[in-house]
Amino acid sequence: MNMAVSLMVLCGILALVGLLIAGVRGESKNGGEEMIKKVYVYLVLFATLMMTIGGGVAAFMAIADMVAPTGYYQSFEDYKQYGAERIEKAEGASATEVSKLTDEQLKANYEAMVATEKQRQMNRATNSLVKSLGWIVIPFPIFIYFQRKLRAGGFEGV
Repeated sequence: MNMAVSLMVLCGILALVGLLIAGVRGESKNGGEEMIKKVYVYLVLFATLMMTIGGGVAAFMAIADMVAPTGYYQSFEDYKQYGAERIEKAEGASATEVSKLTDEQLKANYEAMVATEKQRQMNRATNSLVKSLGWIVIPFPIFIYFQRKLRAGGFEGV
């Protein structure tokens, strides 16, 4: 969100500079309108290019999270010490029932928790990748359209 706001401010400043340049040059009315159209096209090109680049970087980071997810930091010993309290709260078991769990059962619970955390990280990375692709797929066709308009020199429809 902050990037979008910063980009809007930058685009506004660039538009004002373009308008001032057109006014200072004392160009005719048609020349001034042409300059405004050019500034508009360049601003759209810049904004959509920045959005596409940002989406590409975010997509790369999401893929990196999928390939090499962050490791789980709690050791089995920590889980063994503090896990009983969590099991007691989550399952409503009494302290005596939890203390009866063997090391094998605690280890199985720990492994299940680690697997669940890895799956959660993978789901987050997948979600982030889909969102990042949106930042590429949506502005890129707009960029291509305005780039073709610029090359063709046709600003009439803008």
